[in-house]
Amino acid sequence: MIRAIIKFALNVFFTIYFRIEKRGEENIPKEGAYVIAPKHLSNWDGPVVVARMKRNDIYALAKQELFINKFVKYIAKKVHALPVKRNGQDTSVVKESVRILKQGNILIVFPEGTRNGIEKHGKIHSGAVIMANMARVPIIPVGIQATYKPFSKVIINYGKPIDLGEKKLTKEEIEETTKKLQDKIIELTNGEK
Repeated sequence: MIRAIIKFALNVFFTIYFRIEKRGEENIPKEGAYVIAPKHLSNWDGPVVVARMKRNDIYALAKQELFINKFVKYIAKKVHALPVKRNGQDTSVVKESVRILKQGNILIVFPEGTRNGIEKHGKIHSGAVIMANMARVPIIPVGIQATYKPFSKVIINYGKPIDLGEKKLTKEEIEETTKKLQDKIIELTNGEK
């Protein structure tokens, strides 16, 4: 109940504060589990993507530092945000994420690991691909075009699902798929389909 109220409040706030346009919604499965892998421009990205999705069974990975503030921690837990250490050594969050996906839920993972990660270190992390492969679910790349200035336009551009198949990927296949995911995120952020 609290989760629905928070999502409704976010929707109202974003409707007033930003002009949000969604493209490629036909690429989002209406049911079943999948990983959403958006571009990471700002701390607004997660709330905007969650608030504008039609389904409510959404979980999101969020940096552990957000959970220091008690109010933010309360809200984050109510909207199913999971704290993750950004050093890449948090195996418990991988297991929890795979469990969430296997239960048929949606998981939002920012593959860049930090805001504008592609620009900072030239590549994305493979965690989203690894978790999707372990759970045998597709990944939906998402481009975001925004300045997040008051009353500015925010474009959320959903790409076609990347199907990882039913077999465990090799290390090389994970690297190839991660590169493909990165290329799609860049294309979608640049407004390409």
